[in-house]
Amino acid sequence: MVPVLLIVIPLLSGLAGWFIKGEGAARTWSLLSSLATLAVSVYALTLSKDNPALHADVEWIPALGSRFSVGLDGMGRILTLLTALGYPLILIGTWRDSYRKAPNFHALMLLMQAGLMGVFVSMDALLFYFFWELALVPAYFLGSQWGGERRIQATFKFFLYTFIGSLLMLVGIIWLYYHTPDHSFSLNSFYALRSKIANDDQVWLFWVFFIAFAIKMPIWPLHTWQPDMYEQAPTAVTMVLSGIMVKMGLFGIIRWLAPVLPTGFWAWGDTASALCIIGMIYASLVAIRQDDLKRLVAYSSIAHMGLMCLAIFATTSTGMQGVMIQMFNHGINIIGLWIVVDLIERQFHTRKISELGGLAQKAPGLAILLVIVALANVALPLTNAFVGEFLLFSGVYSSMATRYNVLFTVVAGLSIILSAVYTLNMIQRVFYGNVNRLTEKARDIRLNEKVILATIVVIIVVIGVYPKPVLDLTKDTVEAVITKMIYKQ
Repeated sequence: MVPVLLIVIPLLSGLAGWFIKGEGAARTWSLLSSLATLAVSVYALTLSKDNPALHADVEWIPALGSRFSVGLDGMGRILTLLTALGYPLILIGTWRDSYRKAPNFHALMLLMQAGLMGVFVSMDALLFYFFWELALVPAYFLGSQWGGERRIQATFKFFLYTFIGSLLMLVGIIWLYYHTPDHSFSLNSFYALRSKIANDDQVWLFWVFFIAFAIKMPIWPLHTWQPDMYEQAPTAVTMVLSGIMVKMGLFGIIRWLAPVLPTGFWAWGDTASALCIIGMIYASLVAIRQDDLKRLVAYSSIAHMGLMCLAIFATTSTGMQGVMIQMFNHGINIIGLWIVVDLIERQFHTRKISELGGLAQKAPGLAILLVIVALANVALPLTNAFVGEFLLFSGVYSSMATRYNVLFTVVAGLSIILSAVYTLNMIQRVFYGNVNRLTEKARDIRLNEKVILATIVVIIVVIGVYPKPVLDLTKDTVEAVITKMIYKQ
């Protein structure tokens, strides 16, 4: 029943949150709920993979052949842990942020967490689609009600892209449902189809699903909603979108696309990989030119997601293992960067890099913690991202799924160099150099902010030095996924 609790706790807490009075009470309620969810997620890590507590299957809509079937494999446990851990980090890191109608804001945040948990544990396609939408709807209202001056345009673009992607995915799910022998939405029934779907059908079905998932990651050229939405949304919402929600796209490809449509996956692998490569270089070059901290981090995220998607299409165990651990690492690192951006914006009321400078002299604690998180973002050895990106590049280079593996590796490697350029440039311009009129009265971060950033730094270093527990957690999932991606019988 563990997967059920991961959904029910934030769902019921979110519904109850509408009736809480006062901003302080709402903030405390959401934090307590997120800590309870984290406790359940950590408990799930202590259970063996065959433990019945990790699975639940009951009737849901029997007339349609859909069941409330949920479960936690290695990938599910790592992503639910990211979601459960990310929420307390976000809530404490933005503790001093104030929102009008705060109970409504925090209630929607918890409902979004329930949707995310449901996506990562669903073993039924209709249930997966239901939670996919449940995660997106609160994000739209959070952006449109509590965002910046251009929030309406940004959230409308976000809604339009995600709505079109969701409709395409629904068409694919319905088509597969009607072709299952037992007219079932079960994940196993979908997997049983993979050798029975005609090649022509696999081609168009591949694009129906890939577009939906590529929008969510996002992959070039379906990325244009992301920088605007990240810039205009409240920083806490941006953290969820960037650190957690984008993983829905990667998860969808691994769980629902590649094993179900292996022929389409292989036929269009080079094309999809090329889109990932273009997006990585494009986003990195745009990030170099950014003067807005939020937009810089947003484009950085596009580049990192592109590398993970590229490694999936490499179809190697090494690359897939890298994707598993890097989904977690990227989420932790990017949340850390967003917390720093929020601290700077809250104190100086600006995100302009050109207006800042010399913060290390006034806020040494923030500078030290930010530098470690930023260097993890560029995959410095002994940080968590180094482990993930080394596995990703090794997987791409050793790929037998494409004859362009060396070219893909070299071009993708350029994005790492570009990442170092814009990250180090940002550190230099914001934290070093001369103190200006705006930053001369800067203060260092408070205790709770130091604790959160220090927690993120500890996770970065521990996984960077000893990644074995995370790799062991997802090992069985990697082997199962790679087998289904390669063999169609």
